[in-house]
Amino acid sequence: MFFKSILTALSTVVMFTLPAATAAESRADRLLSELQMAETEVAAQRLENQLIAEWSKSGSPSMDLLLKRGRDALELKKGRVAAEHFRALTDHAPEFAEGWHGLALSYFQLDHMGPAMDALERTLALNPNHFGALRGVGAINEQVGAPSLAYQAYSRVLEMRPHDSDVIQAMDRLEREVLGTKL
Repeated sequence: MFFKSILTALSTVVMFTLPAATAAESRADRLLSELQMAETEVAAQRLENQLIAEWSKSGSPSMDLLLKRGRDALELKKGRVAAEHFRALTDHAPEFAEGWHGLALSYFQLDHMGPAMDALERTLALNPNHFGALRGVGAINEQVGAPSLAYQAYSRVLEMRPHDSDVIQAMDRLEREVLGTKL
C-alpha cells in the first residue's frame, strides 16, 4: 500500500512536469521557426530576444541569479569574474545550456580558445539550435585558421538567423578561401 502511494505521487509529479517541459520546448521551437522566416531585421531581433529569454529560464532563482551576474560581468568586460559565475552555474546546473554558453563567452573574452570551444560544444550538445554557440564556433575556427569549419558553422547560423549581418560579412570574407573562385 505504501509503495502504491509513493508510485502514485511520483507519477503525478511526472505528469505535471512533462507538459511544462514540452510547452517550453514547443515555444522555443515555434520562436525558432518564426525567426527563420522573419522578413525584417527588426522582427528577427524581437524574436531572437524572446528565444534567448526562453532559453535563459533555468527553473531556479539561484541559477538565474548566477546567469545574470555572469552576463553583467561580461558586459563590463570582466571575463574572470564572469567565468567564476558561469563555472558555479555549470557546476550546479550542468544541463543548462545557457550556463555553458556564458562560460564560453567568458573564456573567449579571456582569449582562452580551447576552453571556450569545449564550453561551446557542451552548449550545442544540450541545445543544437543555439545559434550564439554556433557563431562562437565560427569565430574561433576563423581565428585559429580553420576557415572551412568556420564557414560551415556560419552557414548553420544563417539557416536559423538569415538577417545576421555579421555572419553574412564573415561568410563573404571566407567564401573565396573556402569555396575558391568561380571561372
